[in-house]
Amino acid sequence: MSLTDLKRKKPKQVIKSVSVDDFIEDANNYALGKASLLSTASLAQPKGLDKKSTKIYRHATFTLTETSISQLDVLAKETKIAKSRLLRILIDEFSRRSTEEQLRVVNKSKKDEA
Repeated sequence: MSLTDLKRKKPKQVIKSVSVDDFIEDANNYALGKASLLSTASLAQPKGLDKKSTKIYRHATFTLTETSISQLDVLAKETKIAKSRLLRILIDEFSRRSTEEQLRVVNKSKKDEA
């Protein structure tokens, strides 16, 4: 016996019977980009990024201070917004500022770090 035999297997999904009309209607919904009427998983809120949105996002790695990480954690918990989305919002807000305002924020943050 190998260790792969000890792996926990996923429980098999129960396949429910579907009428032909329901199947065709669900296929039409799929073609139009609408939610599936047959799948109970479609009623649940999606976790993470869906297949369409992953095409517009790229994984990135940043180095943050412990203070920044804890502030981001607090913001995410208070607002119930994902950290990556919060960072996108903050980047967008910063990029919309004038050069003078950006320099003011950067200079202020340098003083706070010192």
